[in-house]
Amino acid sequence: MTIELTIESIRVSLRNYQRVVILREKDAERYLPIWIGPSEADAIAVRLQEVSVARPLTHDLLASMIEQLGGVVRSVVVNDLSNDTFFARIHVERDGQVFEVDSRPSDAIAIAVRAKVPIYADESVLDRAGVLLNADGEAIETAEGRTGGITAEERERLSAFSDFISELDLDDFD
Repeated sequence: MTIELTIESIRVSLRNYQRVVILREKDAERYLPIWIGPSEADAIAVRLQEVSVARPLTHDLLASMIEQLGGVVRSVVVNDLSNDTFFARIHVERDGQVFEVDSRPSDAIAIAVRAKVPIYADESVLDRAGVLLNADGEAIETAEGRTGGITAEERERLSAFSDFISELDLDDFD
């Protein structure tokens, strides 16, 4: 089962200056942080902030090529998490047939914001890497704190996400 997400924000870790996109369940208080590169973070932020650029960025070019070749992006899905790496699929429809294109989540999200299509995550990914917040915006449960469906090795690898979340000021998420 897939769950629809929205882009809550793009953050920079003060510890290592890496970017993370924070996705939030559309109808819940569970968040999915995904580490992304600086160029992908910029590509997402440029589109979200509706900033004009003189020349097309790589994701603009890809979206344009899909359209010129008769395709329509329908959605993106963060579909797996393995060895501390997230995986995604871009769903493209052409002539009534839907193709799933393997992608990094950051690239899929950058395409999704350009195509204005939904972003989803498999429930299993959210169960393994999602973060729940209480009413005060404090992390109350992370993948590190759960035992069902997660091995000790996976909890150890995902601890970087928990460390990052614990450093965030989540009060400004509203």
